[in-house]
Amino acid sequence: MQNPTLLQFFHWYYPDGGKLWPEAAEKAAWLNEIGITMVWLPPCYKGDSGENSVGYDAYDLFDLGEFNQKGSVATKYGNKQQLLAAVDTLRSHNVGVLVDVVLNHKMGADEKERISVNRVNPDNREEISSDVIECEAWTRFNFPVRAGQYSAFVWDHKCFSGVDHIENPDENGVFKVINDYTAEGWSDQVDDELGNFDYLMGANIDFRNKAVSEELKYWARWMMQQLPCSGFRLDAVKHIPAWFYKSWIDHIQEVAKEPMFIVAEYWSHEIDKLQQYIHQVEGKTMLFDAPLHMNFHYASQQGSDYDLSQIFADSLVVADPWHAVTIVANHDTQPLQSLEAPVEAWFKPLAYALILLREQGVPTVFYPDLFGASYEDEGGDGEVYKIDMPVIPELEGLIRARQLYGWGMQTDYFDHPNCVAFSRSGTEEHPGCVVIMSNGDEGEKTVGMGDGYAGKSWRDYLGHREEIITADEDGNAVFICNGGSVSVWVLAE
Repeated sequence: MQNPTLLQFFHWYYPDGGKLWPEAAEKAAWLNEIGITMVWLPPCYKGDSGENSVGYDAYDLFDLGEFNQKGSVATKYGNKQQLLAAVDTLRSHNVGVLVDVVLNHKMGADEKERISVNRVNPDNREEISSDVIECEAWTRFNFPVRAGQYSAFVWDHKCFSGVDHIENPDENGVFKVINDYTAEGWSDQVDDELGNFDYLMGANIDFRNKAVSEELKYWARWMMQQLPCSGFRLDAVKHIPAWFYKSWIDHIQEVAKEPMFIVAEYWSHEIDKLQQYIHQVEGKTMLFDAPLHMNFHYASQQGSDYDLSQIFADSLVVADPWHAVTIVANHDTQPLQSLEAPVEAWFKPLAYALILLREQGVPTVFYPDLFGASYEDEGGDGEVYKIDMPVIPELEGLIRARQLYGWGMQTDYFDHPNCVAFSRSGTEEHPGCVVIMSNGDEGEKTVGMGDGYAGKSWRDYLGHREEIITADEDGNAVFICNGGSVSVWVLAE
């Protein structure tokens, strides 16, 4: 896939009512035309909150909007028929589909079980009390409405290593389930935050139970039969043992009809942890570049005080470009969400130019930046806030420019704290470009494109500058941009 470009086709506050799958089908042709090669769809199976579920409170992985469970047949995004139609339409327009995989936990069990647990210090999960508590917990999932269709697997307390709520006695917290698999505590090869970050929420799936790991491999095979997808986005992998996902990815790549594109969410700003995970899974998945996103966040807040020449410092796309999927925003970082760290609107054109037009990494576009979003929610202070995420006017042009001009060898001019540039040399089939941006005053850079560009004229593809720039007899030219802006210079003829 040349110049792959991924679109996250949803956000946390996407409206209810089964509108997303029809919208994906409706926009498929246009997405292909502007240069989107893959869409990442939200979790498409039934969540605990039914038709209001964003999808991360996973209940039944085999209900794609087909069974009347959790109060509705359809999911928040539509029913199974609409989902299948959307995937078929996208693929018919050469737009691949990534399925969002939420395997860390399950929520909304059908029955309680009498189990034994140990209390755990939530601030240090390695501190596990030796006292045994006999209690009840919601740990049995038998999906009575689906009644064994597609899979007869019943989840019980032997499938889980932890819960956050017990009854008789009633208590909330973090509790380690006592069963055949948890004698040694939590799983290894997970993040070491809070001592051991195996436990996140709900009924925490224990992949050491071979019946569980085999069921999840079977589910992946079933999903690829139901939806002819191009790959998977893996949720919350810092809480899931790396050895499991290495095995799971090996399995799906072996049975898939085409190589699957895999990207995992390991949300850490520590580049060493991202590189350690890539090593643990033997490079079998890409990772979202969380450190680069945080650089964008700080740069947008600090304006001209931010050293733009250091925008890629400690990023995955520099440390390991072959495993980096770059982002400007996602559903967790948008305002009022758990990892809130928004990139301010003025800086987003610069950030998108830095991921869409460069050689390294696979860039991801976020739905609200392309289509806009408005919503209300309660903040951490209990106040209700109205959020408007405007369309970024330059974004469609930058996506198109990636396919038209983002080709050839890259040369960087990151030699000034407020004005940076880079050039792409082009290929025989595709012309190149010069990208220049400033987070301060109007900026300029002298760029040499070589003898072949002597006397050539250049225009700003984004239309921020109206003049034509002409290269000298050696192919050198002084390229300019507005203050707090970005320009993409391409051959005028």
